[in-house]
Amino acid sequence: MKYRAIALDLDGTLTNSKKDVTERTKEAVKSAKEHGAALILASGRPTGGVLPVARELNIDGIYILSYNGAQISRYKSGEVLYSQSLSFDTAKRAYNLAKEHGINILSYDGDCIFTETPDDVYAVKEATLNRIGTIAVPSFLEHAKKLGTLTKCLCLADGDKLEKIEPIIRESLKDVCSVYRSEPYFLEIMPLNVDKAASLDILLNKLNIKREELIACGDGFNDISMIEYAGLGIAMENAQDVVKEKADAFTLSNDEDGVACVIEKYLL
Repeated sequence: MKYRAIALDLDGTLTNSKKDVTERTKEAVKSAKEHGAALILASGRPTGGVLPVARELNIDGIYILSYNGAQISRYKSGEVLYSQSLSFDTAKRAYNLAKEHGINILSYDGDCIFTETPDDVYAVKEATLNRIGTIAVPSFLEHAKKLGTLTKCLCLADGDKLEKIEPIIRESLKDVCSVYRSEPYFLEIMPLNVDKAASLDILLNKLNIKREELIACGDGFNDISMIEYAGLGIAMENAQDVVKEKADAFTLSNDEDGVACVIEKYLL
């Protein structure tokens, strides 16, 4: 099988533990492009949080699949190819559920997060990870209503707590949202039927590439859909066990240039 595209999760996959892309991995990604592969950065990060990595790679023609698939855009033009959002009423339901279960919640306003709890350790982690600002708001719902629609909401809590709450929130919102964790402490609340696999299917159809011609690499819960969807789904050595169970193959960890190994083996 000749593979024509590769979808790469960022955190824990393309980037190492220091959130850097190593020189070996940069060169491998560049070579994959030179050999004709379509390059897709597929992340739970907002678009603004993916752009620094795209700039670091400095390769024209990268596709950015952000917000876990709620938006697809081109780097460097910024052209949006696909976008989905949550209505205010849906965001209100998510907010009320978060408050009912004693967990914090944030969403996105342009290149910033907004939240009633800016000092929450996981809100700080989200802003720091994506190198974006934080808007502290007195009322999440009033700010959300002003925006009209939201790309996604992110519930925040320790992993043990979210593990118990996740099925409750998923069941409560199953008519309007896709709900899943991207990290043990991040519970993603997305527009219905939006995940990395669904958006990759839309993008590949635009590019006239078959799913069997796609490689997908990831490590987290939110990568399972694209690993199952791809012709070759690859789990990082550092991946969650449930991700490894779904993968077709494995590679070294994100601190051992695992992505470079995949590219060198299957695309060059």
